[in-house]
Amino acid sequence: MPHHEFQPGRLLAGVFIVLAAGIYAGDAGGLWDTPWFVVIPVVTGGLCLAGAVGSLTGLIRRRKARTAS
Repeated sequence: MPHHEFQPGRLLAGVFIVLAAGIYAGDAGGLWDTPWFVVIPVVTGGLCLAGAVGSLTGLIRRRKARTAS
C-alpha cells in the first residue's frame, strides 16, 4: 500500500464539509430548523481555515527540507 504524506488542511476542509452536510441532514430530518444561509459561513470559514493550515504546513515542510539538506 503506497503511503502519502499527511495533509491537515485537506482533513480540516473535509471536516467542515461533513459538518455542513450534517447541518442540512438534521434540517431535512426534522431535528431542527436551519435557515439556508447558516451553512455559508461554516463552509467558507472552514475553507479559509483549511487554506491557512495548508499554507502553514507547506512552509514548515519546506523549512524542514531546507535544514535537512
